[in-house]
Amino acid sequence: MPALLLTVVFFFIPVILTVILSLTSMDYRFNWDFVGIQNFIDMFRDFMIKGVIKNTIIYVAFTLAFFNVGLSLVLSILTTSIGDRGGTIFRLIWMMPRLTPSVVYGLLWLWIFDPTKYGLINGIRSALFNGVEPIDFLWQHPMLIIIIANGFVGASFGMILFTSAIKSIPKDYLYAASVDGASWFYRLRKIILPLLKWQILFTTAYQTLSLLTSFEYILIITDGGPVFSTEVWALYTYHNAFENFRFGFGAALSLVLVVIGLVASLVYLKIFRFKEMIQEPRIEVDA
Repeated sequence: MPALLLTVVFFFIPVILTVILSLTSMDYRFNWDFVGIQNFIDMFRDFMIKGVIKNTIIYVAFTLAFFNVGLSLVLSILTTSIGDRGGTIFRLIWMMPRLTPSVVYGLLWLWIFDPTKYGLINGIRSALFNGVEPIDFLWQHPMLIIIIANGFVGASFGMILFTSAIKSIPKDYLYAASVDGASWFYRLRKIILPLLKWQILFTTAYQTLSLLTSFEYILIITDGGPVFSTEVWALYTYHNAFENFRFGFGAALSLVLVVIGLVASLVYLKIFRFKEMIQEPRIEVDA
């Protein structure tokens, strides 16, 4: 009963209120003026939506593929291939940004890409190449910066999950493959990766939903700029709801984001052949 009560209060009621709110034109006056599906009609008439969708796809796809799944998988494989002590120390160091407050982490990247000679990268360039002009990375490559910033902190989640899964693989499988003359790469391709299918599916789906809904690092580093070049869907929802006080329109945007997340999850289940993954092993058992 306590768990059910908490679920109703903190999940079902907010969901219902969000749906109702999306059908209103509520603004800073907090009037519940129902307008039906007008917010959704206005959404697809909004000249910003095409750019926001494009930014969201680029941000989610590249961060997910190269960092949250790709880099985390590489890190877990490499750190489990060396000694336990060295791998543990490396993973602890990599986890530090996740334990750091978001504002501190964002300010660190702002210092790294500072457009003046006092920024880390521009300072190194100035020291190596005397008289070279500083580069304004935040203006020239804003999307690349937020992908890197989000990717480095996001890779730690998959790294820990994949590491735990790799360590749980029975050693007999790897020993038997080694005795048969299998190389490290062959063992990785034929034993380790197939046994990580569940973890890869979960990490891909979870991190996709996380990237679709998270925007704090983008807010701190670029705030969607310059000229809306890093304005993703979640940040656009935040700006409309809490800066422009278009609460009804913001609720409609958030509902569309939920639908996008559900569709992405179903696509992943299809790609990973989820039905085959949950089938019972095809092993004949003697009666």
